[in-house]
Amino acid sequence: MKTMKLSIITINYNNMDGLQKTIDSVVCQTWRDFEWIIIDGGSTDGSKELIEQYQRYFAYWCSEPDKGVYNAMNKGVGHARGEYLLFLNSGDCFHNSEVLKTVHNDWRDVDVIYGDLNYVSHKGDYIISYPDSLTTHYFLCHSIGHPASFIKAQLLKGNGYREDFKIVSDWYKFLELFRCGCTFHHINVIVSDYDTTGISSVNMDLISKENEVVFKEVFGDVNRKWIEESHQMQTIYEKVAGCGFLRIMKNGGKRMRFLTFIIHLLNRI
Repeated sequence: MKTMKLSIITINYNNMDGLQKTIDSVVCQTWRDFEWIIIDGGSTDGSKELIEQYQRYFAYWCSEPDKGVYNAMNKGVGHARGEYLLFLNSGDCFHNSEVLKTVHNDWRDVDVIYGDLNYVSHKGDYIISYPDSLTTHYFLCHSIGHPASFIKAQLLKGNGYREDFKIVSDWYKFLELFRCGCTFHHINVIVSDYDTTGISSVNMDLISKENEVVFKEVFGDVNRKWIEESHQMQTIYEKVAGCGFLRIMKNGGKRMRFLTFIIHLLNRI
């Protein structure tokens, strides 16, 4: 089997405790054909000192001010030399020490390989299993797990994440790649434990605003109108209250994706 060279990119800002968890999960991996890049935004909480303590594990690291999450991620892409990229940001961890070995054994020469996520919150853990087959409508309603996705580096080199978004640029990039005809392959592996306490999990108002921009740009005003109208579907909301997707929304998912999920149900009735 062809050996896959991977670049793991970790961004961090004033999250020393989360960064320590991420470091612990990476250094214990039994499969080692990867490089590791740390992009720190000039932290003042001891993160820089922690990075220096583990710097022997890093192919590149820096600690300097940046322009936000996606600017930092693009900076990491610029320094990456791997064939594939995985973003495992501070607080996110590999699910166990055998994850990369297991993923490597089920590798495919496609544009994006995506596994499953274990969502971690103060209310407990829950696993999100993504579908084997993706559609445009799926991306209208959902996304795939960013900390569980291995993306061909050439797809992001020179065409990285939109920095005008603060939260949803990873979802937008997956949607863009899918609509451009890139190939996706799902592996039945829980790749990462995803920390749901970050900005993308709790700032619902900003998520809604940015999602509205994406829907308008990609799907047009008609679909945006459907989304707005779905706010009124309280009865259907109650009917699906017991489903797992609603639990995801409550514990850190994205409100707009729930609303479009309601649209999907309406289209099937």
